Amino acid sequence: MEDQNSTGSRRLGTLAGLGPQPVTHGAPSKVGSSFPFPVKGKAAPVSSEPRITVVTWNVGTAMPPDDVTSLLHLGGRHDSDGADMIVIGLQEVNSMINKRLKDALFTDQWSEIFMDALGPFNFVLVSTVRMQGVILLLFSKYYHLPFLRDVQTDCTRTGLGGYWGNKGGVSVRLAAFGHMLCFLNCHLPAHMDKAEQRKDDFQTILSLQQFQGPGAHGILDHDLVFWFGDLNFRIESYDLQFVKLAIDSNQLHQLWEKDQLNMAKNTWPILKGFQEGPLNFAPTFKFDVGTNKYDTSAKKRKPAWTDRILWKVKTPGGGPSPSGRESHRLQVTQHSYCSHMEYTVSDHKPVAAQFVLQFAFRDDMPLVRLEVADEWVRPEQAVVRYRMETVFARSSWDWIGLYRVGFHHCKDYVAYVWAKHEDVDGHTYQVTFSEDSLPKGHGDFILGYYSHNHSILIGVTEPFQISLPTSELSSSSTDSSGASSEDEDDSTLELLAPKSRSPSPGKSKRHRSRSPGLARFSSLALRPSSRERHGASRSPSPQSRRRPRVAPDRSSDGGSQGSSEEGPSRLPGPWAFPPAVPRSLGLLPALRLETVDPSSGSSSWGPDLKSSAPNSLSPSPQGWQGLEEGGLGP
Repeated sequence: MEDQNSTGSRRLGTLAGLGPQPVTHGAPSKVGSSFPFPVKGKAAPVSSEPRITVVTWNVGTAMPPDDVTSLLHLGGRHDSDGADMIVIGLQEVNSMINKRLKDALFTDQWSEIFMDALGPFNFVLVSTVRMQGVILLLFSKYYHLPFLRDVQTDCTRTGLGGYWGNKGGVSVRLAAFGHMLCFLNCHLPAHMDKAEQRKDDFQTILSLQQFQGPGAHGILDHDLVFWFGDLNFRIESYDLQFVKLAIDSNQLHQLWEKDQLNMAKNTWPILKGFQEGPLNFAPTFKFDVGTNKYDTSAKKRKPAWTDRILWKVKTPGGGPSPSGRESHRLQVTQHSYCSHMEYTVSDHKPVAAQFVLQFAFRDDMPLVRLEVADEWVRPEQAVVRYRMETVFARSSWDWIGLYRVGFHHCKDYVAYVWAKHEDVDGHTYQVTFSEDSLPKGHGDFILGYYSHNHSILIGVTEPFQISLPTSELSSSSTDSSGASSEDEDDSTLELLAPKSRSPSPGKSKRHRSRSPGLARFSSLALRPSSRERHGASRSPSPQSRRRPRVAPDRSSDGGSQGSSEEGPSRLPGPWAFPPAVPRSLGLLPALRLETVDPSSGSSSWGPDLKSSAPNSLSPSPQGWQGLEEGGLGP
């Protein structure tokens, strides 16, 4: 904090990654998040209580509903402002061949609706993994990103003897505040008589999923494991009439002892240590679609608690944590466990659980600290200074992105620059955004340092303002296009590139999981973009409780990339442009489209993209690399 007084109008953005920090000139003295800012040099560890919401839903190949706010506890009594992370597991997302090919190019609609709902609440998509119809999404408040490291994903197919992904499990693991967490979303075999096969498949998933790095290698090696999904356990012995009578009379406890999963907890060694809250909600399967009535078809399937959320805390072994400090036992408290009967698009009801974590220490120093002016009113003010910890292993592929408040994921920037080392004083480095790359007009923005090695934003600032004048050329073009495009599809094309576990772009390694891409091809999202709002006030910081506001999408005058001479690609994804203007997508080495600026007659793209390797989709200084290696870059 000693640097704040020497920066004048500048401030250190999220010194510990927790949003605005205490300052002496009238700012709030504490952070309203779950994480109090630790005093630098303080010997005693600071106790923290992060909150995690876990959701599971078998969507039955249905289209997403228009509103998911109640499912995510947004704006209600359990407001999402109390949550620090939200994890969503979906099963049976439509994976027919035509739909799957579309999702390979465009972000699937289910992921889109959750990103749209959570973006205004400062949640950012950290990672996602998909295996046919099984999807796992992990969101975090943006100011916690500097403490989420070593993000990896994996998937295991168990359908058709391991050759088909309609059944199996997908997982995301990460180090959060110095503790290793793993989230496992499973879809296990159906039917009453398949309990033993469900056990075998679960054991197969646990044995096959392995992760790299010095931390936990297997799923059960993590400090905390959340296991959830359509686990498909049924209610034995009782007939249909007895089960329905117990449900109608709210005598659910009579069904608990015959629930297959409850019985298995006492007999299956693989389930030792897994905990679950009481099933105080009605069975979540099987309903007539569009109603809250249990199956009235000829099959008349018996209701069951197929959709479950369990957790397991690892017994402390006394070894060091990823931060190097001695490990302390995690404590987990479940605050709620319920179904959501208001959603009727599927024959399953979604289930959500909220948890509070308690632990004795956390990683409280970001690897990169960003420094930015309070407001950019002139292009020459677009200078970013940053400091790095000595233990941070930078990459030539690291970059700094400029994001609108409410951004959805790390590739959802309006501009970027490569994090080249321009030494200022031996400890501080700086980069400058080009004038052409800056968004015009007024808006609230955040800067983030993306680490290629960590595959995440490891440094972020608190929101600041950009107020740049709009040029006559851009304003006239806006006026001319506004009249004709008022009723047209004004869209924003987004690029979600897969991440890489590779320590450097030049190394080729076999990667078993991809994140956040949902397929081997880069994921693209096509959705309407709203017009930029003018005159908005400073966006809310984590300690405020203002009503969240939806940040405007990227506009065409702010979607170009910053200047750069190094890095894997000149592709400025995502891009924003009027729908009538095609641009080079750069999806395939053989495909190249260009847009010629009518005023200058020059191409709006950088140098030609050249391919030096087959089956590769992105250029790099070393040549084309597969998207599985994260070669797409920003």
